[in-house]
Amino acid sequence: MAPVSDKTNNGLIGILPVLLAAALFAFFAAQIPAIAAGEVLRWSMPWFPSQGIELAFLLDGLSLTFALLISGIGTLVLLYSDSYLAGHPQYARFALFLTSFLLAMLGLVLADDLILLFVFWELTTLTSYLLIGFSHEAEKSRRNALQALFVTGAGGLAFLAGLILMGFAAGSTSISEIIAADELRDHAAYTGILVLVFAGALTKSAQVPVHFWLPNAMAAPTPVSAFLHSATMVKAGIYLLARMHPALSGTPGWIWTLTILGAATAVFASLQSLRQTDLKQALAYTTLMALGTLTLLLGQDSGYAMTAFATFLIVHSLYKAALFLVVGNIDAATGTREVAQLGGLGRSMTLTAGAAALAALSMAGAPPFLGFIGKELKYAGALAADAPVLVAGALVLANALMFAVAGVVALRPFWLGSAADLPRAPKERSWRMLAGPVVLGVAGTLFGIFPGPLQQALVTPTVAALTGDAANAAELTLWHGVNLPLLLSLATFALGLALYAGHRPLRAGLAHTLGMLPDLDRGWDRFLDGLKGFAEWQAARIQSGKLSFYLAATFGTVAGALLVTMLARGLPLPAFTLDGFSWAPAAVAALMLAGGVLVLLTRSRITAIAGLGTSGIAISLVFLIYGAPDVAITQLLVETLVVVLVAVALLKLPRLPAPRFRPGAAVISVAVGASVSLMLLSVLGQPLDLSLTSYFEAASYPDAHGRNIVNVILVDFRAIDTFGEIAVVAIAALSALALLRGTKGRTR
Repeated sequence: MAPVSDKTNNGLIGILPVLLAAALFAFFAAQIPAIAAGEVLRWSMPWFPSQGIELAFLLDGLSLTFALLISGIGTLVLLYSDSYLAGHPQYARFALFLTSFLLAMLGLVLADDLILLFVFWELTTLTSYLLIGFSHEAEKSRRNALQALFVTGAGGLAFLAGLILMGFAAGSTSISEIIAADELRDHAAYTGILVLVFAGALTKSAQVPVHFWLPNAMAAPTPVSAFLHSATMVKAGIYLLARMHPALSGTPGWIWTLTILGAATAVFASLQSLRQTDLKQALAYTTLMALGTLTLLLGQDSGYAMTAFATFLIVHSLYKAALFLVVGNIDAATGTREVAQLGGLGRSMTLTAGAAALAALSMAGAPPFLGFIGKELKYAGALAADAPVLVAGALVLANALMFAVAGVVALRPFWLGSAADLPRAPKERSWRMLAGPVVLGVAGTLFGIFPGPLQQALVTPTVAALTGDAANAAELTLWHGVNLPLLLSLATFALGLALYAGHRPLRAGLAHTLGMLPDLDRGWDRFLDGLKGFAEWQAARIQSGKLSFYLAATFGTVAGALLVTMLARGLPLPAFTLDGFSWAPAAVAALMLAGGVLVLLTRSRITAIAGLGTSGIAISLVFLIYGAPDVAITQLLVETLVVVLVAVALLKLPRLPAPRFRPGAAVISVAVGASVSLMLLSVLGQPLDLSLTSYFEAASYPDAHGRNIVNVILVDFRAIDTFGEIAVVAIAALSALALLRGTKGRTR
């Protein structure tokens, strides 16, 4: 999406979000000395005290690193957006969505309560949906936004189940308490927790085979892609795995799941990236490669792996945001992102070309950039893994492919060939659109040359949060001597140069080979079509339009649920005796039964109404016998009113059909009657819990100032419930009135 007008910014609407993000970055930056000194900052207040749930936020090395990346890159992205979408009629909506996205992600990485974490987790899902579908007039944007929402939302539901299970297993929803207790690995629910947490994290971070939604998220405007791929959304799953690493890692399930899925995602995404001709799509798949690498590193336990994770997390955020913003500049300046049409842009877009070179060299892992240090640490961590050949082999291949892709994205468009048939004549963009790529590219360079401050401020505290000991952090330096990681780096450069030199014929081969794999994106469309078809079939079967079917399904479900519950829980039945037998209740029961039989046998509607009235009056006699005269009077009045109204409404209808025996209806009737009776007998056979009775007796007069306990319960203790019942009656009366008025004057 290119700029929509000649305006350079959006005024106050454009600058306020930038100032907010910058203020947040400054706040978090001010906490660096305390966190670097080993402090952990926590703030909390009661949220749901009865459930032990707090509105709690925690700042340690891990959360501070994420918070600085989110707020810092968010500042540059919002500044970039102010110019990129200058004059857009919906920019205020865009700025609101992007700022909400930023705040939701900050809440997620700072949350110290499982329930609070999930709330922010879902907020990132919703805000990313709004951002991906921002250009909602395009069908592609709507479709891809819905796909991202469904895939990550489904994972979110599994994640919620995992959090609830974790809370029960740990006896607390406080994340810091769960980590400190370190008891989940030995709990019987550990495997279930692991599976459910993985389902949430791996769908959010787009690991194979649920990776397909992330490249499709490129339907969002380029600033959104830069933010989503570098510091937010997809990093949420990585953050979750990192946060839970101290409590869940170290088991074969954790190690091998993350190692295999991470390695598969890194290699597959790298191959897909080299296949792409659209610069934005190529970068999207490099994000998948980085996410796979981070997942792979979290599957290990060594200090090198954890240091590599912390370093590469920062490396990737810096170069990925810079390169996405560079691609946005290219698109805005030329009107295209296709590699074949681009070339020689360095002469007219010098600053953009310079920023692209810095970011791409860090992405390629070249010295003296921070990416080189991260790559060396990754190899050191791979060699210390349980499966060093698998981990190191996957990383070498993925890094070599990234080297080639870096050349395609940053070298070819600016320094090779010349542009042909461009929609627009290229020219350098405004300073707002240059600030982000330049600052991020320079940061990756300076941190590579001078890694000490970065290690002290962020990397070591992050490793301390992951492992519990800052001493596990490896040293960040450009030169570790001649060792195996250096040799692997040299092999990476050689293989990367070869891949870049042959990337054009290789691209065609990759397109053919990878095209033979199942297309999960199209599979998603077929899944939705099948889901819609199943829903239509199900609705046609369930919504038959026959009242008899609805009644049979309802009462059959009730009977089945009661009987299954009794069998599953083994509810005992009291012994049947004639002790305390009385003729009065027996006579009333016989009267009630006679009324029901009369309804079944008669063809006259008035007789059937009389039979129903007989059963209703018998029920009121039951209340009267057992000392509830007020309920008996209510039942009698309602029954009388129903008989009158039903008689007036039904007397003009034709006679009922001749009674016939219906086996299905008889079975359901017997089942309902038997199940309800057995359940009541079983309940009555249990000791009566009088705790509520005692509470109402003790509290009715002093708290509600009423001596009639029943009235107090209805009006005070159950006030909302009673109000709801009154509202239902009022709505039903209004609906009946509208219906009667609507039929007034119509012919019969």
